[in-house]
Amino acid sequence: MTAVPTLAVTMGDAAGIGPEITAKALLRNPELRRKAVPVVIGDADAMRRGAEFSGLDPEAVRTISAPAEATNDPKTIEVIQAGPSLAHLPMGQLSAEAGDGAHRFVVEACRMAKTGEVDAIVTPPLNKAAMHAGGHSFPGHTELLAHEFGVSNYSLVLSAGDLYFFHLTTHVSLQQAIEGITPERVDGVLRLVGAFARSLGKPDEPIGLAGLNPHAGESGLFGHQDSEILAPAVQRARERGINAHGPIAADALIPQAVKGKWDLVIACYHDQGHAPFKAVYGDDGVNITVGLPVVRVSVDHGTAFDIAGRGIAREASLVLAMERAAELAPGWDLVWKEAQASESVLGA
Repeated sequence: MTAVPTLAVTMGDAAGIGPEITAKALLRNPELRRKAVPVVIGDADAMRRGAEFSGLDPEAVRTISAPAEATNDPKTIEVIQAGPSLAHLPMGQLSAEAGDGAHRFVVEACRMAKTGEVDAIVTPPLNKAAMHAGGHSFPGHTELLAHEFGVSNYSLVLSAGDLYFFHLTTHVSLQQAIEGITPERVDGVLRLVGAFARSLGKPDEPIGLAGLNPHAGESGLFGHQDSEILAPAVQRARERGINAHGPIAADALIPQAVKGKWDLVIACYHDQGHAPFKAVYGDDGVNITVGLPVVRVSVDHGTAFDIAGRGIAREASLVLAMERAAELAPGWDLVWKEAQASESVLGA
């Protein structure tokens, strides 16, 4: 780890707003350069096009061959070319070529993280359907990153300030989410959150687990999962020294978290966490993957094909993601060690 961490910023889908918000983030926010060395992994031509859409100088884009060559000049966008040019792709249209490129940029960033060339990964949005069309059948960024690093116990975490929303399941159907809430998965995520709390220096921080069913099942009236899967997992976690609580009805737990009662919350499925989080925090939130050996922070929005190429996309979430990655990177070894220790005793 250098004094100022190096960030691999994957460009995202070339037909979406990724190049545009990346250009805006790097050229309009010079204070970022005091916190990190951002290096774009993507396509220089697409980045020049993104700069043009934003009313910025396309000549600011400079190609380098390795992160170590970055000058971190706030008047430049330093890009490592990963694959062929994608600037010919029409904006705002789903493209297998763009999806393949977005996948390639993430894989290259992971390679650089493994070799120690970068200290964190920051991800502008990719389009899941485009990635699938490009031949890569991952549900999203989180699962792709877990595959590249070979980890099985991980969680998508939405964060704003000191509040962290972990998830038991994410990019699957609601039916699959219910089926995926197994004792093993709940144990794993509870251990992961406990490890994350310890890495923050807050080993006794309370962890609130949301109920799956309305009213956390209402003593079995509205489903059996809360009493038969979630509650026993909380008890096992408490026996292991994790300050877990629940299951708590989501319509009580999440408003309490927004008001400051809980900093660590576990949602059972994607929309249970994402919908209220985005409604409250909007551009003030980021997406962190906990359980990887390197920091990964993402924007909390999609490719926005409907406005791609119009120069109106906001870069606030990406700026926040870069800042959060720079903050977390120096201490991430402890997060990773805690996560490994947690995983090594799963089932104990």
